[in-house]
Amino acid sequence: MPPRFRLPALLALGLAAAPAFAQNANPAADSAAVAQAAQSVQSRVVAWRRDIHQHPELGQHETRTAQLIADQLRKLGLQPRTGIAHTGVVAVLKGSKPGPRIAIRADMDALPVTEPAGLPFASKVTADYRGQPVGVMHACGHDAHVAILLGVATALAAQKDQLPGEVMFVFQPAEEGPPTAGEPFGAKLMLDQGVFKDFKPEAVFGLHVWAGLNVGQIGYRSGPMLASADEWSLTVRGKQTHGSRPWDGVDPITVGAQILLASQSLIARQVNIAATPVVLTAGQFNSGVRFNIIPDEAKLVGTLRTFDPAVREDVIARLRRTADDYAHAAGASAELAVVNNAPATINDAALTRRVLPSLRRAAGEANVVESGLVTVAEDFSQFANTVPGFYFFVGSTAKGSDAAKAPINHSPNFMLDEGSLDVGTKAMLQVALDYLHGP
Repeated sequence: MPPRFRLPALLALGLAAAPAFAQNANPAADSAAVAQAAQSVQSRVVAWRRDIHQHPELGQHETRTAQLIADQLRKLGLQPRTGIAHTGVVAVLKGSKPGPRIAIRADMDALPVTEPAGLPFASKVTADYRGQPVGVMHACGHDAHVAILLGVATALAAQKDQLPGEVMFVFQPAEEGPPTAGEPFGAKLMLDQGVFKDFKPEAVFGLHVWAGLNVGQIGYRSGPMLASADEWSLTVRGKQTHGSRPWDGVDPITVGAQILLASQSLIARQVNIAATPVVLTAGQFNSGVRFNIIPDEAKLVGTLRTFDPAVREDVIARLRRTADDYAHAAGASAELAVVNNAPATINDAALTRRVLPSLRRAAGEANVVESGLVTVAEDFSQFANTVPGFYFFVGSTAKGSDAAKAPINHSPNFMLDEGSLDVGTKAMLQVALDYLHGP
């Protein structure tokens, strides 16, 4: 081992030895030492990920996951705060030298998805989700996010005596949503409960394992990266009557269908989607109980995805006007309700420029690729709207496989290659150390 990798005594923390970083003007720039530090925690990162994967929990029910996290953080000598936003966990690592404050976030919750058999640590968990029995699976990779952040925390704690500044580790519940519709998602609830009140970082970082990239690749984008996610519901009220005599009533199903079709024309003919993408989708259309009764009400529920707040407001206004006009023409009424679950995730431009060299050191310049706009959403944006934020993708599809054809996140067939755990740990560790040690 070269003499620059001095090994600190870590027995008091119960940790395996991890390399110290080079004693030079910018210790974090030594990517070889960072890679070695990441590698030193990988066996535990893999074990944590498999444990969490086998025991997934839905949003606001991540009690076992939170306990595992808190126990590991205490082993690092940290004092975790628990119960934030029901099950969130936060801990602060203070370095021995003055420096900046940063936060790193991982989401903890699983999805109401039934996992196919195959993995030796496959989930067999079932639960109740909004009144329906469901299987539960880490089909989005949050198990990997938790394990990676625990690995980063372990590596940083091992270097505490050389570390400038402070790092807040944020383990967030309910990124996929709370158990009850209309309640705030986990990031907003953590902020509402003061997660940044006494510790306001100057930058916040997050990552997501992503099936659209191969292991070894990292995706980034300056400015808008992920879409805003609105959940909309449209209630159309007509007049119930016998199905054989529609002229005696007002058919809300027909009106709802007209509004739904018009909403697609709205996007295609009224919004400049060449300038910024917009997706308006209905996922539910519920009405009636019997074949020969025209009901008095129909309800549509869906999602709106946008990248520009002004465009979002414009589309909502147009949808409301379209619904009102079609309903009025038929003698019905229409009520549109919109709840924003997550604003657009926008990477701070200056922070992106500062972080990009770190990603290239960690993964190699050829493996760091600029991503296109992605219409999925992430409530990491709530943190990034409070302080400058940077969010990036870590490829999770096995090398040699066609990532474009891989089952995407949220599929029951989503398959994470565990090589992505090492890449994610190394990349986030490099980002954190470079930022803490300064440009």
